[in-house]
Amino acid sequence: MNYRILYFASLRDAAGRDAESVASDTQDARELYAQRQREYGFAMSAERLRVAVNGEFAAWNRPLSDGDEIAFLPPVSGG
Repeated sequence: MNYRILYFASLRDAAGRDAESVASDTQDARELYAQRQREYGFAMSAERLRVAVNGEFAAWNRPLSDGDEIAFLPPVSGG
C-alpha cells in the first residue's frame, strides 16, 4: 500500500523532511511508525506521540488503507 506520511517538530528534524510518500506492507499506524523509527532512528516511542489518519486523530491500531495520509505528532511545549 502507498501512504503519505507527515512529520512534525523533532520527527521532521530527524527525518530531514516534513512529508514523504512510502510504499509499505504495514497494516496499522503503530507498525508504520516502527518501520519509520528504524529507518530514521526516531528516539521517541509511539506511546509519547499522537497519530492522525486523514486529518483525524486515530488509535494506533486503526487499520490503514491505500492512499491514507498519516501524521505523527510529538508533544509540543509552548511558553
